[in-house]
Amino acid sequence: MTSQDRTADHDVLTPRQAGERAAEVLAEVRTAVVGKPRPLDMVMLGILAGGHVLIEDLPGLGKTLLARSFATVLGLDFRRIQFTPDLLPSDVTGAPFYDQRTAEMVFRPGPVFTHLLLADEINRTPPKTQASLLEAMAESQVSIDGSTRPLPDPFVVVATANPIEYEGTYSLPEAQLDRFLLRVRMGYLTAPEETGMLRARIARAAPEAVLRTLSGPGEVLAMRAAVEQVEVEDDLLDYVVALVGATRGHQHIQVGASPRGGLALVQLARARAVLDLRDYATPEDVKDVAVAALAHRITLKPELWVRQIDADDVVAEIVQSVAAPQTLPRSPVAS
Repeated sequence: MTSQDRTADHDVLTPRQAGERAAEVLAEVRTAVVGKPRPLDMVMLGILAGGHVLIEDLPGLGKTLLARSFATVLGLDFRRIQFTPDLLPSDVTGAPFYDQRTAEMVFRPGPVFTHLLLADEINRTPPKTQASLLEAMAESQVSIDGSTRPLPDPFVVVATANPIEYEGTYSLPEAQLDRFLLRVRMGYLTAPEETGMLRARIARAAPEAVLRTLSGPGEVLAMRAAVEQVEVEDDLLDYVVALVGATRGHQHIQVGASPRGGLALVQLARARAVLDLRDYATPEDVKDVAVAALAHRITLKPELWVRQIDADDVVAEIVQSVAAPQTLPRSPVAS
């Protein structure tokens, strides 16, 4: 059965079915991206929740491979933009040009017109070009010369960024950071994992693993629709509001999380429940995704740079300090 057949047969998925499909996708991606279970899970959560993912870490840790692997296995059209200091907004969105054969102005779509866009090293280009993605990320459309053009559905931006201490990087504007549903950090492999990666490279006798396509755009949308079926109790919403509110009054935080932070927490918690084959979210789901959903949305006070206190640490401390509701788990949904 092809991925198109599977998509056609399952226009409606239950949360359990969507979770099982997502687990198959993750298992296939892990054949190419070795030793990164947590980052892979978080990227999958971002795709399920219908958001965009920022992967921030040092060069050479597999960020580009991760994005390309998800596009292949999910059966999504894939384009990559290498962000550089001389990149123009029109290089991202596209631009009209004069067609001499027809004597008309014709729009030439840019690489943003795809299902999964890899914005590689997004913070190596000036803010004006970074901002060319804002409308696309927020509204899945591009407006040029008075015309609004919708982007393919689904549309996912997976952006990679180097740490801002690196040469030739520009800080991402807060408005753009806020449009990423979550931020993921890869980290170095452990010694056994790195040995395993080298062994796998030798065994396959090729630079990269050949991945199977297991899904398609329609099935990705069906999995997202399944996330919308996950129930969230009122006390859990109160908990989310309390967490976001705590970022606005914390002694180390200059600017707290926006309302988008609360929306991100809820959607990622629902996606987390789907991965665990449940149709209801729990406080543990919220805790699991809180740092990824909120840490990039806050601005720490300047003196914390000197003390080397990280936004991830501050959000983790908030999660520990805010009381969680005692939600009684129900039986998992039947498939």
